[in-house]
Amino acid sequence: MPTGAKEKGAKLAAVLKAWKNLRPTKTFAGMTLEQFTAKIKPSLDARDDIDTLNNQMIAAVDRRDDADVDSMAQVALVVNAVKGDVTEGEDGELYEAMGYVRKSARKTGKTNKTKKTPPTALAGLRPALRPVGDSSWW
Repeated sequence: MPTGAKEKGAKLAAVLKAWKNLRPTKTFAGMTLEQFTAKIKPSLDARDDIDTLNNQMIAAVDRRDDADVDSMAQVALVVNAVKGDVTEGEDGELYEAMGYVRKSARKTGKTNKTKKTPPTALAGLRPALRPVGDSSWW
């Protein structure tokens, strides 16, 4: 028996289609095709509802993404206005509360790197062994 929702839906559709196409007038398990269809209708209706809701979700996500483009442009305008405001600026608490790092809290970016001397090209290599008595190897 199918265990997942998709497999169950596929099994319902396959049984219904086969019965409808091949033996529409025959009764099975004491049910006619119409009775069977009525019994499985709640499952089919729920699957239709889920498909509808999934399509609505996809449309809502697309609308949100489209709206976010304009919204983020508005956010950039406001943040830039806060940075340029004489009483707020890049070092103010409002700027930090908006999720940005205050200018005074930023690291300088300067690093004190030490120079490492590159190892010699032949360091760590073992000398190759030459075959005994073979003077042409060198």
